[in-house]
Amino acid sequence: MDNNKHQEVWNNCLKIIKDNVPSISFRTWFEPIIPLKIEENILTIQVPSPFFYEYLEEQYIDILRKTLRKELGENAKLEYSVVMENSIYSNNKPFTVKFPTNYKTELKNKPVTVPFNSDEKSIKNPFVIPGIKKLHVDPRLNPDNSFNNFVEGECNRLARSAGNAVANNPGGTAFNPLFIYGDSGLGKTHLSQAIGIQVKELFPEKTVLYVNANKFQTQFVESVRNNNKNDFLHFYQMIDVLIIDDVHEFAGKDKTQDIFFHIFNHLHQSGKQLILTSDKAPVEIQGMEQRLLSRFKWGLSADLQTPDFETRIAILKQKIYHDGIDISDEVIEYIASHITSNIRELEGALISLLAQSTLNKKEITLELAKQMIERLVKNSKKELSVDYIQKVVCDYFNLPTDVLQSKTRKREIVQARQIAMYFSKTLTKSSLASIGSQIGGKDHATVLHACKTVNNLMDTDKRFKGQIESIEKKLKV
Repeated sequence: MDNNKHQEVWNNCLKIIKDNVPSISFRTWFEPIIPLKIEENILTIQVPSPFFYEYLEEQYIDILRKTLRKELGENAKLEYSVVMENSIYSNNKPFTVKFPTNYKTELKNKPVTVPFNSDEKSIKNPFVIPGIKKLHVDPRLNPDNSFNNFVEGECNRLARSAGNAVANNPGGTAFNPLFIYGDSGLGKTHLSQAIGIQVKELFPEKTVLYVNANKFQTQFVESVRNNNKNDFLHFYQMIDVLIIDDVHEFAGKDKTQDIFFHIFNHLHQSGKQLILTSDKAPVEIQGMEQRLLSRFKWGLSADLQTPDFETRIAILKQKIYHDGIDISDEVIEYIASHITSNIRELEGALISLLAQSTLNKKEITLELAKQMIERLVKNSKKELSVDYIQKVVCDYFNLPTDVLQSKTRKREIVQARQIAMYFSKTLTKSSLASIGSQIGGKDHATVLHACKTVNNLMDTDKRFKGQIESIEKKLKV
């Protein structure tokens, strides 16, 4: 093949890509790429870091696939040669990986070859296929969320130990259901999926399914709309290990709770394993039927707490080792001492630091870490809860904190309740049903009416608008 063929093919791809991505993205993610060679239908491109090609795979795989197929045909494949040029990596030798969309591999191990044109969707809406077989159920587990990647500390020891016991004997321990709860970003999804991954390794014949509560809700609504509610029910009743993430999202959704109640009963009575996660302990979840809450308490409720300093250090070191990066202890300790709220933000800080280093070709130093952390802290917004909003509103109007839960129709209390609903809708990600259930046990229609009322009053009453602005400032401090 022509010695310059690889350059010609890549230039043709770039012409199309340039017209389809923002100019700043093109400069950042495509101009640094160097085409190396073409062998048969495989184009090899050189990228500067593992982070770089992972980002390409996550964000631009579709445009890469389409342009390369246009140039090389339907059997086109893409190969990355990762040349780590600066000193932050422990191994400066180039290495090669080949894989399709969403495929992740251990970078320090042998190359993996998978066809580039693998574009079928692995996650399907399961219950719309009549007569579905167990073999075809995709567990929807991220292989990165394994026990090997889950750092144990005082903050999560009970939950991890229970999870390990469940994984080794699903449905056969006293921990059924296993109810894992804790604030956002502390590892609930990771731990619940780690259990599922280990079950599949030890018991490949078992059907494991991970599903978020919102996805479950959407599937249920679709099944009712399509008149195949029984198919939905029967599908979930055949699962051996069912993992429902963010089960608190069922709050206020009576019909979803009812169908889940029947699924729960069937699985539990059949000796199947249930694993549930929530941001609150069962006793604190509002808007949930009592019969469900009592079942949540049948097994073990284990909480995940904010990791202490030593655990944060261990998490960072494991992430660094996994990615093959060389970072000094003083930088690691600086990050761990300044990002304290949750694991997700901790790992996000490390990724941001790596991106800064890679894209700007700077070594990871303490000074670079300080600059990045300062920006992160400045730009991060405080996560508000519905409970906190109610407290701020009550403090502003000098009302008892529990008055919004009462049935009173006094004008000042009704208005305070409406304001709390308004801010909960605009400043949190909670659903209308969840907001209503937490503020006086109301339904979603009441929340919508409250938001309309507040908006109308702001347009017509300057004094009221001033009150809203004052409360908003207190909430955003």
